[in-house]
Parts: sequence; structure tokens; C-alpha cells
Amino acid sequence: MWSSRLRTYGSLVAFSHTVFAMPFAATALVLAFSVPHAPLTLGKGLAMLVCMVSARTSAMAFNRYLDRDIDAKNPRTRAREVPSGRVTPREALALAVACAVLFVASAATIGPVPAALSPLVLAILLGYSFAKRFTWAAHAWLGVALSLAPGGVWIAMGAAPSWAIALLMLGVATWLLGFDVLYALQDEQFDRAEGLRSIPARFGVRRAIQIARGSHTLTVIALSGVGICLDLSYIYAAALLFVACLLAFEHALVKENDLSRIDKAFFDVNAWISVGFFLLTLVDASARHWMRLAR
Repeated sequence: MWSSRLRTYGSLVAFSHTVFAMPFAATALVLAFSVPHAPLTLGKGLAMLVCMVSARTSAMAFNRYLDRDIDAKNPRTRAREVPSGRVTPREALALAVACAVLFVASAATIGPVPAALSPLVLAILLGYSFAKRFTWAAHAWLGVALSLAPGGVWIAMGAAPSWAIALLMLGVATWLLGFDVLYALQDEQFDRAEGLRSIPARFGVRRAIQIARGSHTLTVIALSGVGICLDLSYIYAAALLFVACLLAFEHALVKENDLSRIDKAFFDVNAWISVGFFLLTLVDASARHWMRLAR
């Protein structure tokens, strides 16, 4: 019974989608070793992990709670846990509140700056759930929310603010914005009928795809800037090429007159992007470390 319930809650918050945020947070951790930083202890590492998981879970549970009536009307989402009755609205809200408290408590163990910033982070994460009710730029809001993960890791590591982390956050934000716009193409007509704001509902399918392409072009430019700022090696350049090729493939899957492969573009391709970029960045950092030792 408990294992079944855990699977239900995991599905409620789309726990498998953690693969989008976690690798970029881990990338920020790797890159923080390229600049002056505080020691990384086991306790701090665990606290950062708890922060990331609890913050994301709180935001997702709150989104499912707030959107329960909308989800019940949409044929694509009416089978979700809350509208289908597998999770009650009270349970979803309780999970959101509990994880929000856990996030703030975990941030406080890292240091005074993370503790002070944690309420603002929560406001941004939870505020996204209201965004599509009043602005078509909700996709950008979600991108900013996801970019807080690498930014938070950078701060937790005691690294000073720099162009490198700003560009990494911009790369993450524009990457998410682009693929969230593509995903929202499925709900263009529903959003317009229900008065919900989205880029596809505001600008139509063709313009939305163009905006997604422009956003992903900016992603590659921003991530290139990270490599320049930190003087990373040719392995990082390979990571950029890997990301650029997969983004091009993603856009090849989604066409104005054929949206049938959006799910593959949304999950499979973007999971490969985040995980592959992290692994190649890790290889780059390791290679540079061993080269320094060899000297």
C-alpha cells in the first residue's frame, strides 16, 4: 500500500522530470570548482540535494492543487492524480506546504544567505502556478524558476556572483522557455477557449515555434559564454555542439502541421540534453584537473 501511494505521489509531482533540473544544478556545482569557493562537505551536499528536491516537489504539488479544475476540463490532463481522485486536493496542498517548510529548513543549514533567499525562491516557484492566468510570458517565468537551481548551488558553494553563473542561468532559462513553448502547442486551442495565457494561444503555432527556435539559439549562445568566462577546454566545446545538435533535432521533430512527436521532443531529447551536458562538463573539469596535476 505504501509503495503504491509513493508511486502515486511521485507521479503527482512528475518526479521523473527531475532529470531536467538536477543535471544543470550538478553542472553549476562542477563549475564552481573553477573559481574560489567554500569547502564542499557531505552535510552541505546533502542539504543542497534536499533543497532541490523539496523545492521542486512543493512547486509541482502546488501547481497540481491550483490547476485541478483546469486539468479536469482538459482531455490531455483530466487523468492526472487530483482531477481523477487518486490524490485529494487537501493531500496535494499538504504535500506542497510540507516540502516548502523542508526547503526553508534545509536552506537555513547551508548558511545565512541561502536562508534569507529561500522565501523569495519559494515565491517565484509557487508564483508560476498563477502566471498563465494573467501573462503569456508564463513560460519565461518557469524558465527563471528552473534556473534558480544552478544559481542556488553556486551561492551555496560560496562562489562569488559572476558572468559565468549568470550566463548558465540564462542558458537554462531560455532552454526551458523554448521547450515549454513547444509543449504548450498541444493546448493552444484549449488555452484560448479557457482564457489562459500562453505563447501559442497569444501568437499562434507558427510564431510560437519561431519564438522557441530563437530562445534555443540564445541558449547555445549563453552556454558558449560560460565556457569563455571560465576558459573551459575543447571538451566543453563538444558539450555545446552536443546541445546544439539535440536542440536542432528537437525542432525537427515538431512541425507546424505535425505535433504528434511533441512528447518525444519534450522528454527524451531534453533529458539527453541536460544529462549529456552535465557529463561532458564533468569530463572537461576532470581533464583540466589532471592536466594541472601533471604539470
